[in-house]
Amino acid sequence: MTNQQPWNKEEIVLALSNLPAGKRALSVIPTLHGDILRKALDEFFNSNNKEVKLFNVYTETPLHIAASLGSVTCVKLLLSYGADVRVQLGSMRSTPLHLAAEEGSAECTKLLLEAGAICEVKNSRGQTPMHLAVLSQSVETLDTLISNGAKINVEDNDGRTPLHTAVAKATRGIELVKILIQAGALINKADKFGYTPLHIAAINESSSTVMLLLSKGADVTARTKGGISALSFIVRRTPDILPQFISRLDQAISLHDHELGDVDCELRLDFRRLVSTGGRETDLMLCLVEVGQKHILKHPLCESFLYLKWLRIRKFFLLNIIFHFIFVVFFTAYIAVTYLYNIQNFDRARRVLFWLVSIFTVVLAGKECFQMAHGIYGYIKRWENWLQWNVVLLSSIVLITPVHDWQYHVAALSILQVWIELMIILGRFPMFGLYIQMFTQVSINFFKFFATYICLIIGFSLAFSVLHKNYDSFNDPLVALLKTIIMMSGELEFEDIFFDQETPILYSGTAHLMLLSFVILVTVILTNLMMGLAVSDIQELRRCAGLDRLVRRAELIAHLETMLFSKLLDHAPNKIMKMCRKGALLLHPPHHCAIHIRPNDPRENRLPPELISTIHRLVIEKKTKRPTHNIEVDNSRLSRLYSINSNGNNQQQLNDLITEIKRCSYNIGAHLDNLTNKVESIVRDYNNSV
Repeated sequence: MTNQQPWNKEEIVLALSNLPAGKRALSVIPTLHGDILRKALDEFFNSNNKEVKLFNVYTETPLHIAASLGSVTCVKLLLSYGADVRVQLGSMRSTPLHLAAEEGSAECTKLLLEAGAICEVKNSRGQTPMHLAVLSQSVETLDTLISNGAKINVEDNDGRTPLHTAVAKATRGIELVKILIQAGALINKADKFGYTPLHIAAINESSSTVMLLLSKGADVTARTKGGISALSFIVRRTPDILPQFISRLDQAISLHDHELGDVDCELRLDFRRLVSTGGRETDLMLCLVEVGQKHILKHPLCESFLYLKWLRIRKFFLLNIIFHFIFVVFFTAYIAVTYLYNIQNFDRARRVLFWLVSIFTVVLAGKECFQMAHGIYGYIKRWENWLQWNVVLLSSIVLITPVHDWQYHVAALSILQVWIELMIILGRFPMFGLYIQMFTQVSINFFKFFATYICLIIGFSLAFSVLHKNYDSFNDPLVALLKTIIMMSGELEFEDIFFDQETPILYSGTAHLMLLSFVILVTVILTNLMMGLAVSDIQELRRCAGLDRLVRRAELIAHLETMLFSKLLDHAPNKIMKMCRKGALLLHPPHHCAIHIRPNDPRENRLPPELISTIHRLVIEKKTKRPTHNIEVDNSRLSRLYSINSNGNNQQQLNDLITEIKRCSYNIGAHLDNLTNKVESIVRDYNNSV
């Protein structure tokens, strides 16, 4: 803005009548004030018969210039002369209201709205004046637009609402966010890339904004188009939120009725903190596992939710087990009749089993295709699914008639894999999951271990082939390798090799030394190392058994829930699907979202006793918790304050005073600990007596 003397009439007429000349008009309007401006405009319009809506080749009117500069006086006068508030400027297609909001001028915005400016008009980027008001961080302008009925959830070309823009601002963003939420902004609205306001707040590392959005119901399980959850960003960019997140879970467990020591004491478990809006009930559990925060599943609220949810949905898993068990029985019977005993009198039974196995194989293939339709990338990552398809393929080959000799090889492989598949499915049941996980983990580590030392084993097998080429087991190099692997288990056959009269040893001495080296390096060292590795794996699995059990349960429940609520089943009989889906849900908002348990009532059996005790202890700890951390923080702040504002003698006195305050706070803390222990002891004795 230039600082110069007001122009005379001739200069005003020349400038305003030559607006197509460009930028010179920018220095005209701001330099005119009060009566001089009014008089100049009066003389200009009366003498030249011009209209205020006059614009240049870029559709830039004087009102655009005044609004972009936030000149209230100019806007008011131009409006009084009938300036058009609807004209859009240039390639950006900005109206005067856009420019006033971008400038953050609440008064200009109000004047333009009173003159008939439209709040929802968009520029070339799809932004409304409200988007630009948030960008300018003008609370007053935002309030003005909201009070005049501007739409809160209007989207720009990227699908972003003003709330998306507000959370990206670090200075006054939190205040703008509060205003928009209070006005009805959608917390979980995603843009066209899938980013919600919570995603953006976490990316910008604004912990206060993240916490505000969470308190208003933001969904941490919301995912971008790339599949990244908001919780993932929170863990990586704002990890200080996690303790507060756990604190929110603590707050969901509260004392509902009576005192903690009463028999009729009721504790309320509110599960709404665990369930996302519009998603599946187990989405949060899967997100916690995915982002490396699976330890939160051991929180009493999460563990209770998973336990109750499993009780609701396990019937569908039992149906899956029954299906696979029947398939294994029929398939085994067919293999026995056709390949094992080959009984000719059982032709009719063979035909019946043939069709039964064929039907089950087709159903099994259809079930796998159904699962694949819900995400092929996640499907192919699970080796169990590859085993399922292998079973389908081998079963189809076994059913080929007439039977050929090569099918016996396939039959042997298929019968083994069918029973392994049944073992894996049974292992998903929480009761057996730990043992199957032990087997799987030890097997994986064994093959890694074996691959590491395979060169040593191959070397010994070739050495034995050279030294014992007259021995049948070492004639063929491949058979020699198999024989060497078997020798690792202790099957050395020392006497058969070294004292056989028919096949005397050819290279005495070297053969004895080679066998001794094999016994020391492989049979003793390598085998014991492998056994020690397996034992350590099992111990680690047992140590984490509780947490792993919860993870497996959460994954299984989520899988069953995904299949049950699939859109592909919407065409199934409506009554049956409605009944099944209702039976799988634990919560029925808005009323049935919590349970009430009586921890002191021995008849309470909705949750396991040890879980009820954990919940009870949590409520006691919440009630007796004291803010010791805050005392220490206040003392440190007080110490720093007086160290700046005091001289040496006063500083010593203040230090003594602070030490005395700390000692008193510690004494108070010790008394509170004693009282807590007494209360817990009384409650424990009372429970035992009841």
